[in-house]
Amino acid sequence: MTDHLNSIFGLEGKVALVAGASSGIGARFAETLARAGADVVLGARRADRIQANADKIAEATGRKTLAVSMDVSDGDSVTAAFDKAEAELGTPTVVCNNAGIARPNWALEDSEEDWDITMNTNLKGMWRVGQTAAKRMIKAGVGGSIINTASILGLGVGPQQLTYATSKAGVVQMTRALAIELQRFNIRVNAICPGYFKTEINDQFLESEIGQKMLKRTPARREGNLAELDAPLLMLAGDGSTFVTGVALPVDGAHSVHLV
Repeated sequence: MTDHLNSIFGLEGKVALVAGASSGIGARFAETLARAGADVVLGARRADRIQANADKIAEATGRKTLAVSMDVSDGDSVTAAFDKAEAELGTPTVVCNNAGIARPNWALEDSEEDWDITMNTNLKGMWRVGQTAAKRMIKAGVGGSIINTASILGLGVGPQQLTYATSKAGVVQMTRALAIELQRFNIRVNAICPGYFKTEINDQFLESEIGQKMLKRTPARREGNLAELDAPLLMLAGDGSTFVTGVALPVDGAHSVHLV
């Protein structure tokens, strides 16, 4: 049974790349993939943070890690990151598209700058990484798994989330569109839609009185623990999910079933 489970969830011999791996969900994904046996490329803009994360993961897991500078809003930066990953570790066949930002604001107070920077990072940035990853896999003659970090706000909306929710809804639809086109190359494309997990993007809100009241109105009445993303990630990353693609998977304690 153990060997069977390892064949489903284990990632030995695979190279994984995580975009947006400097903190929060991305950093957790990088560590989880390494613990499952993958060599991991950590990409982000904050070079010092990803190098520290890479060193920590390598020491804890014994896997090879590589920190690469990656700004998903810059196509040349994405290309250079994949070039370095391929040269040093091999073609990434598990790619976690996680880089993102949030600028909460009332709809009538949003600026064009807020809209443009959010869309260029959260939506166009994910398109850049996903397309680049797929082209590299196809050129190498290998299949793989692309996992986009969307959000429950891509499935439903809340106040002050016009731009962010729109970007994440775009990620969900992009995931589905890529899935139907890339299946013939044995490349799966899925999205994880986290509920509220405390990260640098939202920690102040979740710790505020308003944030705490919001959490208490959710079915689980709490925020998620980052460890609760491990199993969904490994299910979508591993070879056990070879017939699972085009899915937007909520991990939210039923919050998206009844958004408030």
